[in-house]
Amino acid sequence: MKSYQLIHQLITLVEQLEDENPGREVSIQDFAGFLLTSVGDPAGDFVNGDVRFGKNESMAQEIAYQLDNNIGRLFVYMSRYAKSYIKKALEGTPLPTAEDFTGLAILLTHDHLSKSELISHNLQEKTSGTEVIRRLIAAGLVKEWNDQKDKRSKQVAITEEGKQLLYRVFVDMSYVGKMITGKLTIAEKLVLQHLLQKLENFHHEHHEKKTISSKADLKSFAEDNKRTK
Repeated sequence: MKSYQLIHQLITLVEQLEDENPGREVSIQDFAGFLLTSVGDPAGDFVNGDVRFGKNESMAQEIAYQLDNNIGRLFVYMSRYAKSYIKKALEGTPLPTAEDFTGLAILLTHDHLSKSELISHNLQEKTSGTEVIRRLIAAGLVKEWNDQKDKRSKQVAITEEGKQLLYRVFVDMSYVGKMITGKLTIAEKLVLQHLLQKLENFHHEHHEKKTISSKADLKSFAEDNKRTK
């Protein structure tokens, strides 16, 4: 049985919990709390569950399975899965990438934005964001004009053709959302949504304030965050 080692570990932990509570029948709630305080450092006893990893360089794999690193790696995987599904949903449309779709969707909810505002809202670098806007304009999905208050800036807005396209694409994109959340239950989806929104709030603030602009900034924040935990 592939799960024998895990079952053995769980039985051992239950025995430890019972030893700490003599004469009292423990509940699943007791065990849940005990488990969270007993598993220790997740990097200390990792189990390779990634089908992409081989058997070499166990030290490198231990680093990959450290809690924060493991979460980051899984985020990367989820992002790539999502992009592949979105690409399928956009087949046959003038929207070649997920960034084209999200940029157009952002404009749908605004009367107009400056190009720099749209690029920032779409979480893109200036070069790639400018290219997305250029494609949308060339496809007739977005229009642009000079900003009357700032001659160096241009305003952009979605066209009627862009609106009609988006509402057609929304149907297929709803299937993408269901695919991304897989077989999670409603309760699991609500928990995941809560945690992801918490992370979004954190990262959006850093994005808006441009606090992470170099490798040194990453290191400084990581060290400060570690000290405050």
